[in-house]
Amino acid sequence: MQLGQVTHVIFDMDGLLLDTEGMYTVVQQKLASKFGKEFTWALKSKMMGLKAIEAARVLVSELDLEGQITPEQFLSDREEALDEMFPDAQLLPGAERLLRHLAACEVPFALATSSHLRHFNLKTTLHGDLFSLFDHRVTGDQISNGKPAPDIFLHAASLWQPPPAPSSCLVFEDAPSGVAAAKAAGMRCVMVPDSRLDRALCDGADQLLTSLESFDPEQWGLPPFPDAQPQQRPEA
Repeated sequence: MQLGQVTHVIFDMDGLLLDTEGMYTVVQQKLASKFGKEFTWALKSKMMGLKAIEAARVLVSELDLEGQITPEQFLSDREEALDEMFPDAQLLPGAERLLRHLAACEVPFALATSSHLRHFNLKTTLHGDLFSLFDHRVTGDQISNGKPAPDIFLHAASLWQPPPAPSSCLVFEDAPSGVAAAKAAGMRCVMVPDSRLDRALCDGADQLLTSLESFDPEQWGLPPFPDAQPQQRPEA
């Protein structure tokens, strides 16, 4: 089934290409427990995709920690633990195959991540060759307004010359805020959410997949995988 015709692709990173969301969960639950609080999936879903300081503000507010810790202090406290974990980040299933396929077919693709540059460098320690394939990489510290504002995706698209029409761009996301940003930018969006995420938060995406492994480029007018076989493709 044809879902659209796109020419350019933009990827989120955390929880989509790299398995880093679990690292955030472990560290943030440890910090929350110091105040007798629980870091739930409902809270995590509100923080996913946001710039670090914005996510920290959500956590402090939702856990009623005002007066006990500031968002800035929360970020400082979690930084040391995350810095130790990020260099071990692994690729999620289907990520390398898709990126190398797009590169081999000369499909323009870029990265748009809320992570700031220092964290990006740590997280991609084991995967420098793969991430060098992107036409360009936009990190959270390069923009003023984070997701769900469309700025990061619009900026990523503007770096191509000539810039494609937003409707010709396909965004891959795992977070509700990222999907909202993509749609606000006028772009199409494939969402690959964590299986624990409330499906009511996934309504805005043009396509839901359980994994990047189940993505069919032909459905979006992109070159097919060389080993593609006709099959029923699982979708969330």
